[in-house]
Amino acid sequence: MQKDEIDAIKGRINKKLEQLEEQIHELKELTKPVAPDVAIGRVSRMDAINNKSVNEMALRQAKEKKVKLHYALDLVDKPNYGKCSGCGSQIPAGRLMAMPESTKCINCQNIGF
Repeated sequence: MQKDEIDAIKGRINKKLEQLEEQIHELKELTKPVAPDVAIGRVSRMDAINNKSVNEMALRQAKEKKVKLHYALDLVDKPNYGKCSGCGSQIPAGRLMAMPESTKCINCQNIGF
């Protein structure tokens, strides 16, 4: 992989990490418990509890992606970054720009290799 591609991927990772930090902060606010003494009505309380569950799942996913992006940032300068863990071929730079945390090429990802 060329140096300019690596630099572009690093920039992309850092940008995604910044966006995730903002998203995580917002989701933490949305997952705070709904106080039982707040008069919002029974149906509204059920909606609030349901929305909280959805936001908690989104928060978990955002945190997992953050870990993967930090891992990719640690690996990006290493010679094996961008090699498919399934077949060993080079993952296209376009895929790595879109999903820098990718460890498999599209073929191996699709077949679950």
